[in-house]
Amino acid sequence: MHVFYEEDGGFKVATVKESQPASLMVEDVRGKRSKVKNSNVLLKFERPGLDEILSQAEALATEIDLDLLWETCGEHEFGFEELAAEYFGANPNAASQIAVVLRLSAAPMYFYKKGKGRYKAAPEENLKAALAGLERKQREAEQMAVWQAELTAGKLPEAFAPILNRLLHRPDKNSIEYKALAQAADAAHTNPTRLLQSVGAIPDVADYFLQGFLLETFPKGRDAVVEQTITLPDNLPVAKVQAFSIDDVTTTEIDDALSLVKLPNGNWQVGIHIAAPALGIEPGTELDKLVFDRLSTVYFPGDKITMLPDSAVQAFTLLEGAARPAVSMYLEVSPGFDILNHRNVVELVPIAANLRHDQIEALFNELTAGKEDGPDFPWKSELTTLWRFAGNLEGRRGRADDPNAPVRIDYSFYVDTLENGEKRVRILPRKRGSPMDKLVAEMMILVNSQWGKDLKDAEVAGIYRVQNNGRVRMTTQPGPHIGLGVEFYAWSSSPLRRAVDFVNQQQIIAMVSGVKPRFQKNDAELFGAIGAFDTAYAAYADFQDKMERYWCLRYMEQENMREFSGSVIKENLVRVDGMPLVMRVPGLPELPAGSTVVLQRLKTDWLELNLDCRLATM
Repeated sequence: MHVFYEEDGGFKVATVKESQPASLMVEDVRGKRSKVKNSNVLLKFERPGLDEILSQAEALATEIDLDLLWETCGEHEFGFEELAAEYFGANPNAASQIAVVLRLSAAPMYFYKKGKGRYKAAPEENLKAALAGLERKQREAEQMAVWQAELTAGKLPEAFAPILNRLLHRPDKNSIEYKALAQAADAAHTNPTRLLQSVGAIPDVADYFLQGFLLETFPKGRDAVVEQTITLPDNLPVAKVQAFSIDDVTTTEIDDALSLVKLPNGNWQVGIHIAAPALGIEPGTELDKLVFDRLSTVYFPGDKITMLPDSAVQAFTLLEGAARPAVSMYLEVSPGFDILNHRNVVELVPIAANLRHDQIEALFNELTAGKEDGPDFPWKSELTTLWRFAGNLEGRRGRADDPNAPVRIDYSFYVDTLENGEKRVRILPRKRGSPMDKLVAEMMILVNSQWGKDLKDAEVAGIYRVQNNGRVRMTTQPGPHIGLGVEFYAWSSSPLRRAVDFVNQQQIIAMVSGVKPRFQKNDAELFGAIGAFDTAYAAYADFQDKMERYWCLRYMEQENMREFSGSVIKENLVRVDGMPLVMRVPGLPELPAGSTVVLQRLKTDWLELNLDCRLATM
């Protein structure tokens, strides 16, 4: 006696050697004995032998017409023996019955298993859907094979072009495009991004980084288009001053301007004028929502993404040639630069000039500032007086210049597009703490610290930057900024560029105007704004750092810098001379901090922004 039984999801045949009420001891064709439960036995038969039965059944199963078998079985549950009799005729032999079992079990879309040897035909609707799905999968598999072959041959599939941005930055890993890409990458022993790079899908690495940042941070697009009419108060007084701003040549969001007037009593009136978008952007409007969505302008070499759309920037920027809305702080300052009093005004400020660093710094610098015999130029008198006032302010904060302190350098990046579309980068060093920088920085520290104190004294909520225990943080609780040496510090001087400044400006205008401020102390929305700003500001700074690193590496390639010098920071960390690039040099011998080394540039990994180099000389 032989048996056909099911075990571990498969079908087997064996000869019965010993029978028990609940089980059988059987021996397979190889002579191996095992115990089989009677409940697993589907069929007992005498002929043919074990060495023939499965081969015969498998051959018969391949000849069974699956559609005919499905039509034959009807709608009700059935046993395989019944179906074998329907399909092959009465008294089917063991091979025929086993063939039907094999065919049924191999077609789960056609037949649902209902128990031991029992099945039910799938409803027609279900079967059609399953077959359509199978056909789709087959087509997809064929298409994926074509794409994989193209990728392996170094060609970008045409179908990838419309979705390339998402494939690179936020792929749908269930899509057939990504599956084909991932399989091709595995076969090439690389990752999908590098494979796409190898087939020309990343012609511009800077744009690749930008598109990834935009997809993550500005999924609706970088261009903010807000259809909102901006209406300003029509009763603002016009200031009796001629103000001027000081900015880089690329600055379009001119937030701040200064003025200087000699008073009849011999004192000076110093005016610090801050652009006032809060006067024309009402809470809850589309522009207001945009401020709290974008939270800051994003800066990176050769480009920027402004917090406000161009229409709003143009309405509020302190552009020369007209009176612009501003929140002004006027300080009465003695000839010895003591601050005697201050007052705050919401007004229109005539902007007489937008001074630019590249024009003024050649005339007003470390060598010429304060020198009576130096070159004459517009605004020299005002710049000189304000510079002297700035030096006094710096000293009072305990931050006066140390002549023995190391010179700190800032860098400006300019990316120029040539007629042929090629981009070339310029990296220009600027000594930190130049007269122009000090003048502007001290005026902004003054206005931010004084307005922080004013908000605190008036018991109006605000957002403060507090530094104690070495950490700078945003908070609604007034506190000192130890690093700056001021009692209070509330960002308020860049409301066109930062949401925190915009919020504080709203509070300051309410304080000056004597109306209820938008935000109250312990306002949940205020705390939410701080958290969102911190997160966004950190992400924007990381992106700026990444792009500056990219353009440093591009500059080295552009200028064919085979060798370059740098100074050791610590261990194998080196700061490259002439640019803000810090890198690790594997294998660098232990050297004192500050040691100068000359390195050879070997290879650049553009996707990881790593530079492979080795020590040339010390």
